Amino acid sequence: MAVPAAAGSRTLPERPPISAPRRPCLRETSGARSERFAGQPGLGLIGLTMVVPVLLFLGLGWGGAERSLLVLGPMSTFALPLIAMIAFWWEDWPGTMLRAPLAGLADTVLVAMGGVLLTVAGQALVGNVDLRGVFDPGAVSGQAPTFPATMPVAGAVFVAMLELTLVSEGWPLRRLNRYAGGLIALVAAWAIGVGLYLALVDFQPAAGSGLHARHGPVAGAQLGAALVCIGVLQVGFFVVLRGWPFAGIGSRALRLASANAAVLGGGCLAYLALAGLADIEPALISAGAGSVVASGLVVGMLFEGAFDARLAAGRARLANFAAVAVLAAVIYLGLTAFADTARWTRAEPEEWIAFAGLNALGAGVILHVAIGRRWPFAR
Repeated sequence: MAVPAAAGSRTLPERPPISAPRRPCLRETSGARSERFAGQPGLGLIGLTMVVPVLLFLGLGWGGAERSLLVLGPMSTFALPLIAMIAFWWEDWPGTMLRAPLAGLADTVLVAMGGVLLTVAGQALVGNVDLRGVFDPGAVSGQAPTFPATMPVAGAVFVAMLELTLVSEGWPLRRLNRYAGGLIALVAAWAIGVGLYLALVDFQPAAGSGLHARHGPVAGAQLGAALVCIGVLQVGFFVVLRGWPFAGIGSRALRLASANAAVLGGGCLAYLALAGLADIEPALISAGAGSVVASGLVVGMLFEGAFDARLAAGRARLANFAAVAVLAAVIYLGLTAFADTARWTRAEPEEWIAFAGLNALGAGVILHVAIGRRWPFAR
């Protein structure tokens, strides 16, 4: 990740550094950029010591796998758009006002607080506000438990935020200063996510649960699985492949139109093929696709430039693709093996696998690389 300048209200570059195309060969780079690429894969490997604790805390820290899913699942999903705003729009502000490690810690605390508040907002959308339903994994009928009721809207907001930020290149909001652009993008993502939830989701809770019934064409789990499939293409094209092949299209209008059509249409078609033709359950689709997203973030962010810096462009893309595929299988099998040892009463193991990959592992990578700037392993 390129280190941004310190100017407070300046306009942003055309694209977030994480999705901006780069020259693939190490000999074509210079200075800190060359030094950073030369540090791979060591930087990525040692960075796991910062990522794994986040995975363990989010995945297990609320008293085990299922209890953590019931409480931290919604909170961390609502926090993901905030992470994207701070990392890709605000360029790590307000943490930039402090020195490391306080910089990353301040941003993390802000994300955690915002995640709680937005979870309460999501609870108000799907039912009655009741803090026991937010914080208590044993919340019962009448207390509006946030899992799984709020997950579709939380996932929709995050996918919309990535679509606005990465796929649409932040256009035209990146012409504004970083604070205004990021806030408007977050508000727009919420408007899109809430609109999708209200228009599409069918939800029939038990009477007296504290949750509101809704009538729509798809179940929340189906929408969630389709959103994760879209997320696979967002991360694959714009984190792992840095915008290829769309970045080569000179016309912005054509580039953005083709990128959005490919990501949104391709993700929906992938879900329909898996659910309709292959008859795979939505929870299993989310678990598998979530492992691919987590793998893409590890390869594209934690091990940024490991192949691109040493191989020709075509070979680097193939190497990245192979690395994502292999690592996704390892993540999925590892999380599945652990989930099979846990006891499940209110949730399904596939739901925890999706959460552990997408939220716990994915958030850890973004926090370490994009917000913490690889502290303490890189200056």
